[in-house]
Amino acid sequence: MGSNTVPTDSGGSEAPAKGLSGADRPVSLADADALDEFVADAAVALVEFYTDGCGICASMEPVIGNVARGVEADLAVGTVNPRDDPPLIERFDVRSVPLFVLFVDGEPVARRAEGFIPGEDLAAWVDEHAA
Repeated sequence: MGSNTVPTDSGGSEAPAKGLSGADRPVSLADADALDEFVADAAVALVEFYTDGCGICASMEPVIGNVARGVEADLAVGTVNPRDDPPLIERFDVRSVPLFVLFVDGEPVARRAEGFIPGEDLAAWVDEHAA
């Protein structure tokens, strides 16, 4: 199965993944091109910048999955490791992880880099900036 597909009910073929509404986990984005395509395809997208070995980053994955299901906006959620595509570090001024960037209509509108953020706080932040 491809990374951007989900199994269909028939079990034999794949259907395109759509945001997090039909998935249990955030979409893993490999590089800047994947990130740009992801945010361009979503009206509202939350992207977590993380690094391997970051415990707080790993603990946020289920939280952002729950946030996607609990906000008013139709929210797509993705994760990207900027070390896999170093120009992302400068482009998004990644100074610490996890860094959350909220995109509306393909444009970054808000960012947070405060370590672990409880789901309710993150959902309220998304709803505040996605409106």
